[in-house]
Amino acid sequence: MNPSVLILIRRGEARAKCTIRPLRGTPGLDFRSYPLREQVDLSRHRLLAPDAPPLTMADGDCPLLLLDASWRQAEKMRRAVGPMECRAIPSGWQTAYPRRSKTHEDPGRGLATVEALYAAFCTLGRRDDRLLAFYPWKDVFLALNAALLPAESMFS
Repeated sequence: MNPSVLILIRRGEARAKCTIRPLRGTPGLDFRSYPLREQVDLSRHRLLAPDAPPLTMADGDCPLLLLDASWRQAEKMRRAVGPMECRAIPSGWQTAYPRRSKTHEDPGRGLATVEALYAAFCTLGRRDDRLLAFYPWKDVFLALNAALLPAESMFS
């Protein structure tokens, strides 16, 4: 699985709401708890963030960094990892994740972590439907985004 992906999961996040944890152990996906206990070189990574220039094929050789937390906590994590190049999932992708925040508004273009990872791989020409194998809203997500999907998955 290429590119390599570092996923920082904020300690204390509700496991039941986490869309990405079922992928632990997947080759190419490096899961770490945040805050990090050791220094990690992030100089080549592209952080997926909703307010950045769009991800393109030109970013294909760079490792990706995803922050898994509530939107409010992800902003704090983003500041803590320091300045780095950021990329957004290209416009048009829609979330299937049922949001229910009573305290703040989610970004309009925000995707669940597993959705963002899947969309990033599709954008980089590496559609891999296995990434959605454990995602309860897989079928809705694929239907909402059918026009953006490459013709077929690299893997069954």
